[in-house]
Formats: sequence, C-alpha cells, structure tokens
Amino acid sequence: MGIFNKILGNASEISAEHLNEKYGRLLIDGEHVELGFKLLRDTFMFTNKRLILIDVQGFTGSKQEYRSMPYKSISRFSLETAGTFDLDAELKIWISSENLPSVSKKFNKSINVYEVQKYLAQKVM
Repeated sequence: MGIFNKILGNASEISAEHLNEKYGRLLIDGEHVELGFKLLRDTFMFTNKRLILIDVQGFTGSKQEYRSMPYKSISRFSLETAGTFDLDAELKIWISSENLPSVSKKFNKSINVYEVQKYLAQKVM
C-alpha cells in the first residue's frame, strides 16, 4: 500500500534525523527539523522555526524549489480527517493575506493527523 499512497500523493513520515542530515544546509544556527513528511518526490518539514517545502522539479529531479514559511506568517489552517471510504486526510495552510490555501498536503491513514495539527497549533498560536 506504500507505493500506492505515494502515487496518489499521500505523505508518509520520514525521520527528523534523516532530514536534518540531508537538508542541514537549509537550516540556520539553532534550527533543527522536528517533523517531516515525504511524497513521491517532494518533501515538507516542520522545523523549530518554520515550515520548509521542497518541490522537486523536472524529469531528472535535479532542479528543486525550497519554500520557507515562518510560523508567524501562517494565518490559519484546516484539517480534514480520513473517512471510512477516504484513504487520506488533508492539511491546508493559509499564509497571511491570501484567500486560498498556500499549502495543501494529503496524509495516508498511517499518519496521526491529530498530532500534526497539534504540532502546528503549538507553533502558530
């Protein structure tokens, strides 16, 4: 079911240690990854200071876009849990002054989305 979830674009958890090693060059002094998720090619991670989205582009994946969103810029977020026939939960995040969500990520049922929501609430509020 893991590859099926990845094809559908559902995020699965990846260890913070691995992300700190792989993307340490993106982090400032005193910053570390606390929570991270991987899609088919893309990654998003919550650090102690911000949300970082890594968008792998192109056929070869050699081009990457790094988007950084400080928690103070997040104005609201929503969580839609998985249902009986839904295979995924969805997290949407709005950045200040934007009408549409800036981030929309789907999670498979193996992820405790309530913990993700709780983590985000602690950082934003």
